[in-house]
Amino acid sequence: MNARYTGKTRRGVVAVAIASVALFTAGCGAEEKPSENKPAATSAGPQQGASATQGSPASEEPTETLAVVKGQDGFELVINSAVRDGGGFLTLKGALKNTSEKGRAVPDIVRGDETEVLKHGTSLGGATLVDGVGKKRYYVLRDTDGRPLTTTGLGIVSAGDSVDVFMQFPAPPASTTEVSFQLPTFEPATLKLS
Repeated sequence: MNARYTGKTRRGVVAVAIASVALFTAGCGAEEKPSENKPAATSAGPQQGASATQGSPASEEPTETLAVVKGQDGFELVINSAVRDGGGFLTLKGALKNTSEKGRAVPDIVRGDETEVLKHGTSLGGATLVDGVGKKRYYVLRDTDGRPLTTTGLGIVSAGDSVDVFMQFPAPPASTTEVSFQLPTFEPATLKLS
């Protein structure tokens, strides 16, 4: 190969590489600033595999209370929704609140005692739904690595604070309109399903 051809080829490759980097930088460097009249967008979905955040702003959706269950050390779990989806899942959403006078750690026992779930820290992995009519118990779903499909990374909740939580279960049959919700150290509660 002749040196003149190799030099032109290298210059061409370098020029393409520089142009690509410039375009990439221009596209990534642009910041969209929220207008003064419009608040920045926030995510309202469940946080899978991430730590739960305390004191997060209330969602804009009106919340209905399906059940309030009391646990130990001043903890309360408020369940606001139980929604079936087309994929065959039932997702519960709500808030875990510390009603005591001081910060408290979420009890480890609420994650249950399954070996795979224990590896992933404090979560609500011990929650179950019981279909009394169908005589079936439903456990919180797990992903392929054994992580429970529920809020994880629960730690200390300050006095009066709450943490948004979710739990995902296999959906009971459409004919099941009522289940008993159970979580270790908490009172059981009856949930109506639509």
